Amino acid sequence: MGLLRPGLWLKKLWILLLVVVEVAMGKVLMTLFPERATQNILAMGQKTGMTRNPQFSPDNWVPTFFSIQYFWFVLKVRWQRLEDKAELGGLAPNCPVIRLSGQKCNIWDFIQGNRPLRLIEDFSPIADFLIIYIEEAHASDGWAFKNNVDIKIHQNLQDRLRAAHILLAKSPQCPVVVDTMQNQSSQLYAALPERLYVLQEGRILYKGKPGPWNYHPEEVRAVLEKLHS
Repeated sequence: MGLLRPGLWLKKLWILLLVVVEVAMGKVLMTLFPERATQNILAMGQKTGMTRNPQFSPDNWVPTFFSIQYFWFVLKVRWQRLEDKAELGGLAPNCPVIRLSGQKCNIWDFIQGNRPLRLIEDFSPIADFLIIYIEEAHASDGWAFKNNVDIKIHQNLQDRLRAAHILLAKSPQCPVVVDTMQNQSSQLYAALPERLYVLQEGRILYKGKPGPWNYHPEEVRAVLEKLHS
């Protein structure tokens, strides 16, 4: 049963207050103790591999933390999690998605029999893989990183399809679809900015924590290895 509207708005208000306090404190720490604050952000980046990415230097992304764009993005992510309908062991939302040809389909269309659906290359013999490209986390007119791909906030489906073709050019070796402009998959799976799932027979076998800070592909590997054994 969904949240009653008054309850939802109270939760949103509480999250708004929390994010305001977090960003304000972060801004103060960046101003008063820049070296210590930078070290803390770099430590988080170490967990995600960001600090090992040769495309980005710390100057490309560390100063963007606690900006107004950062604030709006974090608030959107926290609010979106209130719409999370993907429960471990529960029925996986069969959200509509769009193939890069423009054809509309659904997530379950990519599940074959009882094979799990998940995105990891090493298990293609036993699992079907799918990338759902959702709204851009670091759009060039949003919370942008320097030296990143120039993708603006998607204004329509064609914008999203064009952006997905940039991903397709990297040869992901599995189907790529895009979320609807209503962001149905992103909302119901609480996927922004990124998240890993394993689905089997229409149910959620594994639900990863929100990325990038809690993004753990090794957990997916363990689930699939157990299925394969």
